[in-house]
Amino acid sequence: MAKIKTSYFCQNCGAQSAKWIGKCPACGEWNTYVEEVVQREEVTPTSVWKVGSSSAQVANKPKPIADISYQEQQRIITQDQELNRVLGGGIVPGSMVLIGGEPGIGKSTLMLQIALSLSGLRVLYVSGEESEQQIKMRAERLMAQTADAFILTETGTQNIFKQIELVRPQVLIIDSIQTLHSSFIEAGAGSVSQVRECTAELLKFAKESGTPVFLIGHITKEGNLAGPKILEHMVDTVLQFEGDRHMTYRILRTTKNRFGSTSELGIYEMMGSGLREVSNPSEILISQREDAFSGISIGATLEGNRPLLIEVQSLVSPATYGTPQRTSTGFDGKRLNMLLAVLEKRGGYRLGTQDVFLNIAGGLKVEDPALDLAVCASILSSFEDMPIPSTTCFAAEVGLGGEVRAVNRVENRITEAEKLGFTDIYISKYNKKGVDLSKFSINIHAYGRLEEVFASLFG
Repeated sequence: MAKIKTSYFCQNCGAQSAKWIGKCPACGEWNTYVEEVVQREEVTPTSVWKVGSSSAQVANKPKPIADISYQEQQRIITQDQELNRVLGGGIVPGSMVLIGGEPGIGKSTLMLQIALSLSGLRVLYVSGEESEQQIKMRAERLMAQTADAFILTETGTQNIFKQIELVRPQVLIIDSIQTLHSSFIEAGAGSVSQVRECTAELLKFAKESGTPVFLIGHITKEGNLAGPKILEHMVDTVLQFEGDRHMTYRILRTTKNRFGSTSELGIYEMMGSGLREVSNPSEILISQREDAFSGISIGATLEGNRPLLIEVQSLVSPATYGTPQRTSTGFDGKRLNMLLAVLEKRGGYRLGTQDVFLNIAGGLKVEDPALDLAVCASILSSFEDMPIPSTTCFAAEVGLGGEVRAVNRVENRITEAEKLGFTDIYISKYNKKGVDLSKFSINIHAYGRLEEVFASLFG
């Protein structure tokens, strides 16, 4: 009988130690080390994954890179255009995609919706959290049925691979990786060693068979993906499903992608019949209002290759409780403080005694510096109580010297504004270099200083 071997693992970051220690030297957390059994059982030929191919028996040998043959693989194009965009143009065969998000945000709904929409491809949906009846109930609500989607409620990886041999799926979905356990590791499901081992087995299956694998992952209370950090390093793509459960819109964001851009973004609307793709998010991010209100401006920003026009809302009022408040939602609070300092120092506006509340409508979190001018215009509109015309938008960065700086891909921003019916856009005059602005019918106001912009807006 083999001697049982144990080790201690940090449940926060996955660091390993031969003995228990109070504070993790890797992440600095206290009392996170748990003893786990790491002695593996003897692996028999029937206990590992096999699909009848000889690729698992071929010994790997080093080759010169010039001798390696390469053919570009055809991506799997789904009916979900938002998912195709976020993945970089479709699902890559043999890739492993990890999707995480808050509980109840809609991860399982999204993955089941994808499984039901892939007609012509055999999809195996493995659930360790729900019964077959619960999944069927959700499928009925989604009103999408296909004979090529198979449901398996199982948590043991060895049993899952046996069913894979029978079904031979072309797409595999695991819900979720924290519920799986391998018989080779004598630790509880969801532990660091189990998550690492199960992911390694699924990764081996994906690479050797060429089958794309989707993993649904839990997140911690801090908003990070649960399990060891190596989990994110092992997979090819990491997607984050975001949004407020009390709002209808969801955002699918890429944080890692070996086959495409990491700045792409997909937007969905949660409805009773499932998730609906939002092809033109600018129309839903800009509120339809009949009366003109102060403190509202429209900024032209970019998320990946997609231009968006979003609404910036500000409320500036005298601070009656001593220290002025600076509160921002969806916008970096430190950058808001910097812009307020620029307005006071360079523009002469006395905002030091004012409470300033800033909100990006629609629940988006924006980091594009091209939104700076829209934020400044919104704040001054509320401060002066003078509304900005609803057909005016902004696309420029603001520097510490009060200069209006150029932004990249300004033509895409102007085209989106023109398409949505805006008549005026304020940009930096330095964007005129190398860009033909005469082809646009929209009125383009190009300035180099903040005071020039505000003189044109407010007189």
